[in-house]
Amino acid sequence: MYNQLKDRFGGPLSVGIVALIAIWLIGMVILPQLLMVDYSFRPNLLPAEVGSEKDVYSLTNYETLFNNGIHMTIFFKTIWSSVLVTFLTLVVSYPLAFYLAKVATPRQAALCLLLLIIPFWINEILRTFSWYIILAYKGPLNALLLGLGLINRPIRFLSGDGGVMIGMVYAYILFMIFPIYNAIESLDTNQVKAARSLGAGWIRTHYRVIIPHAKPGIATGCIMTFMLAAGSYAVPALLGSPGSRWFTQIIYNWFFEGGDWNQGAAYAFLLLIICISFIGLVMKVFKVGLGDIAR
Repeated sequence: MYNQLKDRFGGPLSVGIVALIAIWLIGMVILPQLLMVDYSFRPNLLPAEVGSEKDVYSLTNYETLFNNGIHMTIFFKTIWSSVLVTFLTLVVSYPLAFYLAKVATPRQAALCLLLLIIPFWINEILRTFSWYIILAYKGPLNALLLGLGLINRPIRFLSGDGGVMIGMVYAYILFMIFPIYNAIESLDTNQVKAARSLGAGWIRTHYRVIIPHAKPGIATGCIMTFMLAAGSYAVPALLGSPGSRWFTQIIYNWFFEGGDWNQGAAYAFLLLIICISFIGLVMKVFKVGLGDIAR
């Protein structure tokens, strides 16, 4: 990467760019994570007790999670729900990305991209709250369904995880669309035409030609969507019911309501391990490397 930067920007500027990236990675990513790991193995002590004989490393904070059935249930539900959100977002995003890359005219693609991007100029909290209004028991969606005669009484969309799923798919759809769109756009259209000319249907063409080419984009979109979904706080807090808590809400409670940063760090570190494991799994399933994802 350095040689490419050097060829494009020259030696001194390339050194400066690499140095800034290194400072950002070390100061904003690596050191905070190492500090969180250190906190997770130490007990929650009073300031006067820090460094005393009580300040020892142990697995007590992790045992708290494994001994708490409710928290374990929420943990696994969060992971499974994040996988489901990723799958639903992929199902919605792939056809749209293909349309934008290979079907739509440049003017149509630009218009569609603009319509997709404009709502994201608004704060995520406000966008999520708009879904709260839409899905409310007496909201416009229930009113529309009642007016069309499709239902006899209002549906409680926000009573389970349904509202959270809808809100997350909407919130993170761009993180799935753009990587897939960029991958499909680089595909030579003649390959698609050749497959069609040889008698392949659209399903077979996508399965044998388009999807294999778009694997890096699909992998990138899945990774980004899963990471955002698993670490989301605002969407489940606004759209979730008391019975559909997200694991991030428990982490938040440990940090800011319980005041136990050590316990919160243990919970957060376990979530980080699961997210890293998901990245490795996706890379293995799609048979892509970090270089393919970073393109």
